[in-house]
Amino acid sequence: MKNEPMMILVAGPYRSGTDGDPVRIAANVQAMTDAALAVYRLGHVPMLGEWLALPLIEAAGSEVVGDAVFEEIFHPSAERLLAMCDACLRIGGPSAGADRMVSTARQLGKQVFHSLEKIAGMS
Repeated sequence: MKNEPMMILVAGPYRSGTDGDPVRIAANVQAMTDAALAVYRLGHVPMLGEWLALPLIEAAGSEVVGDAVFEEIFHPSAERLLAMCDACLRIGGPSAGADRMVSTARQLGKQVFHSLEKIAGMS
């Protein structure tokens, strides 16, 4: 019997390893988006904190990644979203922010996956 669809937050590096380079940041977002598509194709509902946070950050008048407005919204909005998710998928390399999402997920009693294969095994 197939399990019910889960809402899964994809957490990976955003700024980490980019030296603030917008092209490299965009590549990190693309990697998370690619993972989200794979989660979707496994029958689940993927979410990225960036999908929620970035438009809010822009609307709030942030001028540069890491400014006070960015910090006010970026991780806290992902944590609020994570509270509504069933699980977290951690992808990519070193990232304090993504590790923060994993820690938050565990504190909330959410499942944490480190590969798409583990999710596929549940589908």
